[in-house]
Amino acid sequence: MDESEILQQSALAQGAMIRAGRLSSEELTSLYLGRIARLDDTTHAFVEVTADEALRAARKADRARPPDDAPFYGVPTAIKDLNAVRGTFMRMGSRAFPRLLTPADDLLVARIRRAGMIIVGKTSTSELGALPVTEPDTHAPSRNPWDLGVTPGGSSGGAGGALAAGLVPIAQGSDGGGSVRIPASFCGVVGFKPSRGVVENPFGMDLPDIVWTCGPMGRSVEDVAAFLDVMATAAPVPSPSLEGVLPSTPSYRALCKLAVRPLRIRFAPTVYIVATTDEVRAAAERAATLLSDLGHRIEPQPALGGVEIDEFLPIWQELIAAVPVSDWSLTQPLTRWLGEAGKKLQRRDVSAVIASISRRILDLFGDADMLLTPTVAVPPVPIGALKGLAPLDTFRRAAQLGAFTAPFNISGQPAISVPAALSEGKHPIGVQLVGKVGDDATVLALGRALEARLGWRQRAYAV
Repeated sequence: MDESEILQQSALAQGAMIRAGRLSSEELTSLYLGRIARLDDTTHAFVEVTADEALRAARKADRARPPDDAPFYGVPTAIKDLNAVRGTFMRMGSRAFPRLLTPADDLLVARIRRAGMIIVGKTSTSELGALPVTEPDTHAPSRNPWDLGVTPGGSSGGAGGALAAGLVPIAQGSDGGGSVRIPASFCGVVGFKPSRGVVENPFGMDLPDIVWTCGPMGRSVEDVAAFLDVMATAAPVPSPSLEGVLPSTPSYRALCKLAVRPLRIRFAPTVYIVATTDEVRAAAERAATLLSDLGHRIEPQPALGGVEIDEFLPIWQELIAAVPVSDWSLTQPLTRWLGEAGKKLQRRDVSAVIASISRRILDLFGDADMLLTPTVAVPPVPIGALKGLAPLDTFRRAAQLGAFTAPFNISGQPAISVPAALSEGKHPIGVQLVGKVGDDATVLALGRALEARLGWRQRAYAV
């Protein structure tokens, strides 16, 4: 098998090749490091490449016997630069963070490392994860491999771009308002936001209504489900919506392969904040038709709404203000505006806003089993489109990209973005499935079934 054939394999298939002795971790890691060296000067997906450490870890993995329960053993991955990786810098996309080496892995990165995965570097993020584009002052803007003139999304834009360019086979991201799903949609990959609490907070934050979580990104739903098994703190609970022979030891990977009983799926192709383009709507309608063909009952729903943009503002202000920035004058205008306002807020007041919005979102979801929407209503915006705007205008413009995704961070529901189509401009379009709180396995299983009908997995990398 030549280099291009190896790199086209799923992360799980690459792991299987390593366990079978047909490929070494060092060989695979070297292939990806070579691709990063050739292509990342144009995509700017990485802020740090840990080539020497990655190769040492790969050689060590090759000398050991892979555990049977570690499907990604020896497989390269990348970590978003909002997470702590020992021996690297944590910039968080901000000039406000000095170049100090991180002494230890955070809780999530430690799990990923224990699974035998090879960390090849850190991917770019918007400053403090504040925006759905990845254009911090600390480096050149991250670009979408499908079209270098537009954004890969954010804040996990580096992860999405790295996957689309074939720089890693699987990647970690985090999602506070769509930060996994938006770049997944724009970059033509799969992104999953777990239910609140499924993945332990990497820094031990235990707020009961926290709106952000880490989540997996990959080139197939099965890869993403298996990576969630690495990230999650407990095994999933099988859902009555799934049928077939249940595995003796439930895992998200195993459950996502089960058939899904006929579901009531509400379909909302529009959102009140911004008009859905014709191409995006057509992709979502095709997904609805495919799900109907699978036996699910599709129920059209009025435009997704019930929440004003400015209601999200204090939630986002508190989120940004929680980052330990010592000098806010070094941050970008929007970040500084959010952080300074957030420091004046009371936790109980923000919690009341989250509770109010969550009730409305869950009431809107109602007694449905699943909700189908576009992931993003509009195409990826050009690089620099959000520059030079007043902070409030920037926030409102950014909210248009997160109109379909952010509500479910507030409600804590699981949601997946699956690649559905290419626009005439050759930009990927994703569709989103949202499930009941805690029913992550059904979302993954339905996502896998839809993925098979959409046929996207056979597509090549963007570059």
